Amino acid sequence: MSPTAGAGRVRATVLEHLRDHVNRGHSRVASLLGLPLEVRSSGALVYDEEDTPHLDCGGYGVFLLGHRHPDVVGAVTRQLGRHPLSTRALVEPNVVQAARELTSVAPAGLPYAFFVNSGAEAVELAVKLARANGCREVIAAHGGFHGKTLGALSATGNDRYRTGLGPLLPGVRFVPFGDGEALRTVLANATERACVLLEPVQAEGGVRIPPPGYLRQVRELCSEFRALLVMDEIQSGLGRLGRWWGCDEEDVRPDVLTTGKALSGGVVPVAATLATAEVYEVLNRDPLFHSSTYGGNPLAAVAAATTIDVLRRDRLVEQAGALGGQLLPRVSEALSAAGPRAVREVRGRGLLIGIEFASEALAGLFLTHMLRERVLTSYTLNASTTIRLTPPATLDPGHIDWLLRSLERSAAALAGV
Repeated sequence: MSPTAGAGRVRATVLEHLRDHVNRGHSRVASLLGLPLEVRSSGALVYDEEDTPHLDCGGYGVFLLGHRHPDVVGAVTRQLGRHPLSTRALVEPNVVQAARELTSVAPAGLPYAFFVNSGAEAVELAVKLARANGCREVIAAHGGFHGKTLGALSATGNDRYRTGLGPLLPGVRFVPFGDGEALRTVLANATERACVLLEPVQAEGGVRIPPPGYLRQVRELCSEFRALLVMDEIQSGLGRLGRWWGCDEEDVRPDVLTTGKALSGGVVPVAATLATAEVYEVLNRDPLFHSSTYGGNPLAAVAAATTIDVLRRDRLVEQAGALGGQLLPRVSEALSAAGPRAVREVRGRGLLIGIEFASEALAGLFLTHMLRERVLTSYTLNASTTIRLTPPATLDPGHIDWLLRSLERSAAALAGV
């Protein structure tokens, strides 16, 4: 869409149709915030209906490679011209290649990968595999987020999304994130075998980083009590934290690992569940134990395999770690203009940075000011006082200056509130 005098009319029409056919609440928020339309993208930039660029430091962790990475787009385009969807009747070679690529960069001992369409689906399969291996209880963490399908939501540590649903799936218990002794107590008193479902860093929980040694302790406790360890790396994995996986921080190997977000290359939705040979055996015995019509389709498989190739070739995992290490203190300094009464803490690992404000209202005001600076950030679902920055690893110096200036001006705007 090229900028025209009618761009405002186009936007008004879209908001009207959004209200009438998609979601009234979404339309109302978009109108109040004056949100533009999102019509094209390239690299770190998203362009609106007037072709005005916006710096994307949001996207909920998807765009580690930026938007429309030429290698991923090229591979998907070629596949689109050959064979976009499979019949499921024959052998689809692209998903085989994607699985080989993904397991080659996974923590050791996870040789199998099952591709699905979304992170929530990956978690559903992870829990299903745990159940099939005799785990009748799920132990998750307060503040954790694993998706909004019914099974995944049952293990999400926030009651906000349970409103009106009544009791969710039984057999789920919650422990404080980062508290190994609390986990020990629950495991010791479990009446049946359990699986422990955790994120190495809680993204939607407000960028909560566990204390040193916690992940290693969790692994040891799971081994001691014969519990399966399911590591949810949907947001944290594939370089977002400056390592291939968040569990690499303490050299922890889970029994099951879920991934998504960055696996798409920012081009085609895709996620996956990886498992040890022992846990995955139920699928090896019965290939129809779990299936998905679109899961592991050729377009998604090609996007995933190419993304991993780009991450390797361009050393973007290391780049994310280096860039995040440079950004974190500079973000803190830029936000100092707001004063300690407004900004409680800036924390992060790699290119997952959380800014915690003193109130939900201040977080909302900050997000609005950043929108006026044409910088996109991410609201945090389980921690409404925290705004997240999840920029691509491909930010150039001009983008970094833009981000820091916008942070400083937005912080200054809060100083008098």
